[in-house]
Amino acid sequence: MRSHSRSLPLVSRFARASLFLAATAGPLAAQPAQDARPQFPRVQLTAGRSTVVITEFDVTRIAITNPVVADAVVVAPREILIDGKSAGTVSLIVWGNGSRTQYDLVVEQPVTTLEQHLRLLFPGEDIAVSTSEGATILAGRVSSTTVMLRAAEIAAASMPKTQVINLLQVPGGSDSQQVMLQVRFAEVNRRKLTEAGLNLFAQRRDFSGRSTTQQFAAPDFDDEKAGGLVFSDFLNLFFFSRTHGVGAVLKALQSTGGFQSLAEPNLIAYNGQEASFLAGGEFPIPVVQGNSGSVTVVFKEFGIRLTFKPTIAGDVIRLKVRPEVSSLDFNNGLTLSGFRIPSLITRRAETDVELRDGQTFAIAGLMSNMSQNDAAAMPLLSRLPIIGALFKSTAKRAEQTELMVLITPRLVRPLEPDEVPPLPTDSEQFIDRNRDAAAAAAVSGRLEGGAGLVDAPRSDTGAAIKR
Repeated sequence: MRSHSRSLPLVSRFARASLFLAATAGPLAAQPAQDARPQFPRVQLTAGRSTVVITEFDVTRIAITNPVVADAVVVAPREILIDGKSAGTVSLIVWGNGSRTQYDLVVEQPVTTLEQHLRLLFPGEDIAVSTSEGATILAGRVSSTTVMLRAAEIAAASMPKTQVINLLQVPGGSDSQQVMLQVRFAEVNRRKLTEAGLNLFAQRRDFSGRSTTQQFAAPDFDDEKAGGLVFSDFLNLFFFSRTHGVGAVLKALQSTGGFQSLAEPNLIAYNGQEASFLAGGEFPIPVVQGNSGSVTVVFKEFGIRLTFKPTIAGDVIRLKVRPEVSSLDFNNGLTLSGFRIPSLITRRAETDVELRDGQTFAIAGLMSNMSQNDAAAMPLLSRLPIIGALFKSTAKRAEQTELMVLITPRLVRPLEPDEVPPLPTDSEQFIDRNRDAAAAAAVSGRLEGGAGLVDAPRSDTGAAIKR
């Protein structure tokens, strides 16, 4: 009896411990089951379409979480009509006599008309179309760059009021998203002028006379002035004998001139973003205001300008480029209200091209030959043998202009600190006369093949070229 009574406390302790462990372990073991989300029946449909859900009991009440995504209505005691409105997932709860069931309604985005057209035009291509608040997104993988660009063009034309984001991937695409454009303007202008003419005149006490073709200035007679002769231009050669009163003014001139221009603007832009560059200045233009007559000054830019927008499409770069080189021309300017306003000599090109990294296109070329011949002669006298040439005058002018615009796009990456080149501080090292002479000689020759693809030299600007 004594041993049994002693064992009771020990059994009681073990029982209490077991009850405590069971009480504490029960909630811990059941915790994962409480965290696991119950699986409800799924009902899938497409936005803009409807489906019917059949229940096992008579429906007395229904509730839906978001009527913007889907709407439900009881059409029979055991049938519920569900209409899909927009993409999303909502819950549908159905009550009956002593019963309740919950459904997950999954409304998917319908296949748009654009996606149907793309699948029809490009069979076998993985192109998915989605829209998000004014943007149309193209995603997937296509077989070539042509399919990628054409799909984006069709999307932009189909939805002109939305922005098209092209995320289509092509094999062989580059990870670089920055493009450096090298543009080279090369121009050579040569001029040649030849003028020849003779004016004869005589001034005596009894008579005066002269011969002129009016092509070049001849002296005028004025009795009120000393000598009776007025010269507006002595031309190149002048002869006058005061004793005999006979003289001649001769125009005999040959002149040649040359002009050379070489500009190389470089600019870096991000994929799909437009960038602009201007190295030049502004000159003032006076503008007379309406009735007040006051003069205000408006400034107009000139110099070397480059504007371009790159689009990286796989292994090619599509460019919308507009290079321009302009300079002041005071010879053809005008004078307004005492202001000397120069004109502009402009060389400009604007086009869309498609190249690969490092290739070069001659986007513009000009070969201009101008020849002008002016001749004047006095009738009858100019036909006399031997001396007939004294009564003729001629002026010949010839001008030749050659212009070429080359562009080279390159995919680039930023320079590391140890790759930054030193700044050009020494003028002798900065100006490469041999390179300028070679470039001028190359442009001076005639353009043989027009625009074509050639390999371009490496760049020496502040960006590393990605190969």
